[in-house]
Amino acid sequence: MPKPNKGPRLGGGPSHERLLLNQMASQLFEHKRIQTTETKAKRLQPVAERFVTFAKRGDLHARRRVMRSILDKSVVHELFTEIAPLVENREGGYTRIIKTGFRKGDNAPMAIIELVLEPVNPKPKRAKKEEAAAAPVEAAAEEEVVEAAAEEAPAEETAEVAAEVAEEK
Repeated sequence: MPKPNKGPRLGGGPSHERLLLNQMASQLFEHKRIQTTETKAKRLQPVAERFVTFAKRGDLHARRRVMRSILDKSVVHELFTEIAPLVENREGGYTRIIKTGFRKGDNAPMAIIELVLEPVNPKPKRAKKEEAAAAPVEAAAEEEVVEAAAEEAPAEETAEVAAEVAEEK
């Protein structure tokens, strides 16, 4: 049987939660980082990342979709002109949540949610696979050379050939 997994809404009803998250997203884009409770940060993250995805598209329809939720035109302009070009090469993960401890008054767990604006450094995946496949083939070829030299040459020459192979590695 399906069970509800979303839990109680932030701040009351669903309309108030939507307004709260849209305003928090607006503040996040304006200040690049905000401090809030962990629960609100976790709820804000997918909303803010969806807005950044719209901003990366950059067309008029995407701008109007964002302006439905974020009512401040200057924040929308900043999102589309300053933030979107910085995250152009990033494929998701535009925000980061850092847990900061507990609030003094009510001991609520606090967190900082911030935009990840650092440039992306893609990791080379193909190079490792090719090197791993090429290394056993080269090692097998070197072993065959050493074995062939051992069969034809006396013991002293075999030691010299083995030393040369070890120096090449």
